[in-house]
Amino acid sequence: MSETREIVEQCKVLYEDLSLASVKEWKQRTGGRAIGFMPVYAPRELVHAAGMLPVGIMGGGENLEIIKGDAYFQSYICHIPRSTIELGVTGRLDCLDGMLFPAICDVIRNLSGMWQMLFKDKLVRYLDLPQEFTKEIGGTFYKQELQGLVHELEKLGGKKVTPEALRHSIKLFNENRRAIERLYNARAETPENLPTYELYLVMRASNVLPVEEHTALVEKYLAAAARQKRNKLDNARVVVTGAFCEQPPIALIRALEASGCYVVDDDWVLGARYLLGDVAMGEDPLQDLANAYLGDCVETASRYETRLEKGAFLIERVKRYRAEGVVFCAPSFCDPALLERPMLVEALNRANVPHTSFNYAENTSQYHVFKEQTGTFADSIKLWGTA
Repeated sequence: MSETREIVEQCKVLYEDLSLASVKEWKQRTGGRAIGFMPVYAPRELVHAAGMLPVGIMGGGENLEIIKGDAYFQSYICHIPRSTIELGVTGRLDCLDGMLFPAICDVIRNLSGMWQMLFKDKLVRYLDLPQEFTKEIGGTFYKQELQGLVHELEKLGGKKVTPEALRHSIKLFNENRRAIERLYNARAETPENLPTYELYLVMRASNVLPVEEHTALVEKYLAAAARQKRNKLDNARVVVTGAFCEQPPIALIRALEASGCYVVDDDWVLGARYLLGDVAMGEDPLQDLANAYLGDCVETASRYETRLEKGAFLIERVKRYRAEGVVFCAPSFCDPALLERPMLVEALNRANVPHTSFNYAENTSQYHVFKEQTGTFADSIKLWGTA
């Protein structure tokens, strides 16, 4: 077995383990607590500084049969809340001592309320995120939110979150973000050597591994991929966007690549790369975290932005990664992604960037239609430079 394949297989085991065995092992080994968080963004640095393990929860994927979860939510919303409830009520998330629900959409807000009713002995917090980005208003508000979360984590874990501990945590997560940036840049340069399904599994490992271990894993995978040369194909370079919360199945990601597309940028596992640069490490680390959120983040459908023209961030990514087109790949019934899509399409049309779109569910099992669609899209780019 090649070195890259061995790493990817390790990550796949973590990806498929819905009962969080690695988290249970960490808790037994360290005596620490574990705090789950839903996509898209959560201040993992605070959880880490409190001596706890932040654990990303992204639904149950294609391997979970929904039996009880469908009783809690209506059928005309996205799939992720039903599978998350299924994980909870079937005991798969019992090792978590709490859950954070960032402000993504109304569905996640409702899920946080459901969690409070179902798991009264757990820490449950809905995390309001600023939608106003001045330091005087948004910064003050978000710092207060972070302070409230710190108090709850200190009460739960019995450990004071000191400025020194928080600066240390920020340092470790800065290092992790830099490693992930190198990973994405390497894929964009040689996508044949870093298949996207491999990169995705390496990224999903960030949900359950301690941050130091994930950084080492990324560096190990990068080194192994650089030593393993693979055949380069005449694929179309595309940016995939729209799946910032509910994640696509692995089989769908592999179908995209098999259709003739090299994915050179995406918005999957966005919580690990939501901040675009280093968080400062000054005298007030809480304020530093708040400032980073205000001014140095990706643009995504769950974040209301007025400072930039809609679509400017996406077009910048297209140019940065030398993409030839954009694939809108969003979960069915995802209101933020589907409401934003027409505005992004308009911006791409003005910039003459080809694009195509489809919707999926995390438990999708039929990929042939998507593969044929993106294959036709890739062929049209290669033949005529347009879709």
